[in-house]
Amino acid sequence: MPIHLYNTTAEALIFDMDGTMVDNMMAHHRAWQRKLRSLGLKMDLEEVREKIHGVNEEILLRLFGDRFDEAERRYHAQDKEAEYRRVFETELRLLDGLPEFLENAREAEIKMGIGTAAPAENVDFVLDKLELRDWFGTVKHAGDVTKGKPDPEIYQLVAEGLGVPVQDCVIFEDSPTGAQAAHNAGSPVVVVTTTHQPEEFSHLPNVLQFIKDFRELTYDFG
Repeated sequence: MPIHLYNTTAEALIFDMDGTMVDNMMAHHRAWQRKLRSLGLKMDLEEVREKIHGVNEEILLRLFGDRFDEAERRYHAQDKEAEYRRVFETELRLLDGLPEFLENAREAEIKMGIGTAAPAENVDFVLDKLELRDWFGTVKHAGDVTKGKPDPEIYQLVAEGLGVPVQDCVIFEDSPTGAQAAHNAGSPVVVVTTTHQPEEFSHLPNVLQFIKDFRELTYDFG
């Protein structure tokens, strides 16, 4: 059964995780701020919000060049994520309206997947603690791709796992980088404005709608 969202018909739904399913981006920003400060790079939270997106090792390479070798980048990336999980554990919950939307979509037999730049440990942290693993047919994370967003690889892999052309999937995202990845995949996107403002997406023609949380989502089945 297809799902209709904002004059678009989709065969499957793909969700980014951080900032889209759970409102955790400020916890990530603070963890990054502390990690970067420990490495001698001071950024305020606004700079972190604007500049720090994507796969951790790629972020570290972009910021520090060849200062760290591959093993050191992996260590610092994992250390930052451990700090994030420690900080966010007591606040972990799905965005308002998302549990009901997921349940309705599952009852309508809509295929659903997750494509996130988060590492496997963070995906396990969210899916296992919130008991969501059985809801999604395919889950892909940072360890599954060779190129991070805005490259469309992550969403292409999820769609392939669901058995649906990526162009027939509606993607839910919170960041311009992720929405650009959806555009590069040829997919429409619904933007959740937990972290970024609508004007930051003005260059993207594939945005169907902006929502504060999933209580504002308009959809029907059939």
